[in-house]
Amino acid sequence: MFSSISSLLLLAAGATARIYYAGVAESGGEFGVYSATATPGTGLPGRFGVDYAFINESTVDVFVDQDKINLFRVAFLLERMCPLEYGLGAKFNETHFGFYKDAIDYITITKGAYAILDPHNYMRYNNPSQQPATGSVIGNTSDPNAATTIDFELFWYELASRFKDNEKVIFGIMNEPHDMPTTLVLQNDQAAIDGIRKAGARQLIIAPGNGYTGGHAWCQSSQGDEPSANELYKIRDPINNTAIDIHEYLDYDFSGQHSICNQSAPANLACLTSWLKTYQLKAMITEFGGDNNTMCDQYIDQLIQYMDDNDEYIGWTAWAAGPLWGTSSPCCTDGRALGSLEPGSHASDGSPSLYYTVWLTAIQKMVPANLIRSGISSIYG
Repeated sequence: MFSSISSLLLLAAGATARIYYAGVAESGGEFGVYSATATPGTGLPGRFGVDYAFINESTVDVFVDQDKINLFRVAFLLERMCPLEYGLGAKFNETHFGFYKDAIDYITITKGAYAILDPHNYMRYNNPSQQPATGSVIGNTSDPNAATTIDFELFWYELASRFKDNEKVIFGIMNEPHDMPTTLVLQNDQAAIDGIRKAGARQLIIAPGNGYTGGHAWCQSSQGDEPSANELYKIRDPINNTAIDIHEYLDYDFSGQHSICNQSAPANLACLTSWLKTYQLKAMITEFGGDNNTMCDQYIDQLIQYMDDNDEYIGWTAWAAGPLWGTSSPCCTDGRALGSLEPGSHASDGSPSLYYTVWLTAIQKMVPANLIRSGISSIYG
């Protein structure tokens, strides 16, 4: 039922460079596990629709029907999909998987958009109680509690097996690996790719680097580990349908916590873009954001325009919407409760949320008119 990747390759040479995918991250599937004492198992599995949730169908409708996006990045926790009593691997909590599949099917089948499957675990498993700091690094052979790289491959084989017939799925290997050897990031990324392809899935895969997969730091050492640029070019996909997954915030420390935007994306992404060009790779920026001020509007515009102008970039999702944010903000506000990118949300003082003051004013106007609406997810559109 899929279009041939080979035929897409033949068409790619004559295709006009453009963004194929644009949309928003749906954050909420990773909620409900925080523990002040970092106690493993806190909030697991949790109450669906109360402690955690994936999407609000009515706001997905707004994004697709009114805002004309075609991509959602939907977060989940490995510890809910693969409970601690099972361990990371091919055995799932079927109730939890059913909730997640319902969300992905609504996006992809009912609404006809694309969906990134996003294990929001920072390349860690077994204790998400104080993410991103807690949990054992997957593949860390010196940690007896750590899941292995083989476990990670088995997990991706199983998940891909269940979605291989849904051509509008994109496999996001992992959210923001950090503070680990970059060689191990590569090893785990490759294991995930191997598992996905062994399952017979041919859809697009996006692979992260180290250092929270920051584009600005792609060519730099991060937390003492070697640059992602030194290792990630070694990724191998037998059908050449893998792109690089990048996050890029615009505040002074690239954390996405602050309301002042002062980091130039064109300058900070130059080395990454050159690296992508050298190795003939593509990338998607799946997290970025800003506060509701004129300066951030300008920096967001620069970032999205930079992607438009460089054919190494094929898509993006802004951070973040989600059904459980309420008046809280997912990024970029110095802790002020200005709401999220969720349609219909509002700030704590009752004023319009970031959906109205950032999404509609700075981001939605940059959504390309010619996004793809059909066919298998692919680096070739």
